[in-house]
Amino acid sequence: MTAPGATPRQVADRYVDAVCDLDPIVATSLGTRPGDDRLPDPSPAGIEAEAELTRRTLAELDAVLAADPALDADPVERRCARLLRERLGAELLAHDAGEGFRALSNLFSPVHSIRSVFLLMPTATDDDWGVVARRMARVPEAYRGYLDTLREGARRGLLVAPRQVSTVVGQLGEWLSGPFFAGLAASGPDAVRRDLDAAARAADAAVAEVRDFLRDEYLPRAEGTPDAVGRDRYAVAARRWNGSDLGAGQGLEEAYAWGWGEHRRLLAEQRAEAEALRPGSSPREAMAWLDEHGPAVDGVEAIRQRLQAMMDEAITALDGTHFDLAEPVRRVEAMIAPPGSAAAPYYTRPAQDFSRPGRTWLPTLGRERFPLWDLVSIWYHEGVPGHHLQLAQWAYVSGDLSTYQTSLGSVSANVEGWALYAERLMDELGYLTEPGARLGYLDAQQLRAIRVVIDIGMHLRLPVPADAEGVLAGHRGEPWTPELARAFAGEHLGSDPAFLDSELIRYLGLPGQAISYKLGERAWLAGRAAAQRARGAAFDLKAWHMAALSQGSLGLDDLEAELAAL
Repeated sequence: MTAPGATPRQVADRYVDAVCDLDPIVATSLGTRPGDDRLPDPSPAGIEAEAELTRRTLAELDAVLAADPALDADPVERRCARLLRERLGAELLAHDAGEGFRALSNLFSPVHSIRSVFLLMPTATDDDWGVVARRMARVPEAYRGYLDTLREGARRGLLVAPRQVSTVVGQLGEWLSGPFFAGLAASGPDAVRRDLDAAARAADAAVAEVRDFLRDEYLPRAEGTPDAVGRDRYAVAARRWNGSDLGAGQGLEEAYAWGWGEHRRLLAEQRAEAEALRPGSSPREAMAWLDEHGPAVDGVEAIRQRLQAMMDEAITALDGTHFDLAEPVRRVEAMIAPPGSAAAPYYTRPAQDFSRPGRTWLPTLGRERFPLWDLVSIWYHEGVPGHHLQLAQWAYVSGDLSTYQTSLGSVSANVEGWALYAERLMDELGYLTEPGARLGYLDAQQLRAIRVVIDIGMHLRLPVPADAEGVLAGHRGEPWTPELARAFAGEHLGSDPAFLDSELIRYLGLPGQAISYKLGERAWLAGRAAAQRARGAAFDLKAWHMAALSQGSLGLDDLEAELAAL
């Protein structure tokens, strides 16, 4: 029953509370319910419970708006209602397509979230560790539910391609080489030693059970499942990541052609930068030279400290000039990612009350030496002024908006688009001055442009463009394949082979996610340009940044227009 006078924000926050009941990992991410030692139910019953909650919430939202049409005049309520409707509609489309029954990839799947939640939990006291031990003891049950879901998916013919399965099997092998849960338990206090050790043994055994199931039972059944998901599945997935029905009309073909144009534009800039850095060198040769001879940091702890210093320095330089940062937003921590993570750096948002800070994470992939040319721009992306400033600001203003708009309702195109915009902003402001740093920025931009091309190209099997050069020259007009995509990326990107291999698996396993970066950046830049045109000499970039970061989440259907109106 909807209460009289209810608003979309209230509906949205009740939904967050209900999600936290079903998925305590969400509560831990938000920093709420610190004593909750449960894990979600990733079984078929759990998936259906989440879908039923989604249906009920959409019906409640409809009732609220029908009861008071004037709510649409409030910009905050209007944005919240549009976001909630679009996000929940996208989730239902994915549910109806059975995507939850094949939720397996090298990132973001339940097998990963059940482990990663332990990296977010408080561990300051014996009581905190008691919660960790009790939650760890629930890992076997959660993984058994997840395996039931994968078995049901296999029964329905809903399988993922062998590349994904083999990759996750390898990741689980790395977790077990520690093993992960035993290593986590070893950090705990003697007061709960017996409980921690027993729970860790059971949890690591459950990881081995998942690995063995995937290798011995699931992988043989997955043989023959294609890597490409096709237009229909891609459209559903792309909407979830981008907040827009890109599958309608020629939206995906337009994005593909635009991404190719961005690749060509950036390639010209890369060639000029490489020539300035190392006359006669191609971009790839210049980047290889920087790997060997450019500035670098030796040692894992030393690079962690360097990345921390980079973010601290950026906060000091940008606060008061291009941003106005509240004190809680000024805290961010650089971390080293645990073994068995994907190869790309990532960020975890702060708790809503800032009891846990925002954190950037660097996967070391066994390295001890870290060239800086390709880390400077990416830490502007992951940390400051990228993910951290946006997501920490969302936490700071969550009381003025809704918890949903500033957390669970996140849209990748908005979040990743801002982080890519942040890299460009630092280039515009002249911060990429270390030797090779601007070539690193262009390499990062090129990566995101190539993602648009090969992600859409592979999954829709679009033809290689007619003006393709290099390794693609002999394949013009042919449909994209993973092998062509990997060769193309290797020809143009400065990343090491292990990273590019991981990236390819990521694109194949998370269709539509890879395009959200550049498409989101395009919307951020277009929104800023429109606001500048509208305000002329009165346009204040700092004020625009803070207003933009205080809107909460928006999808591509709304992002550019809302930014233009600021």
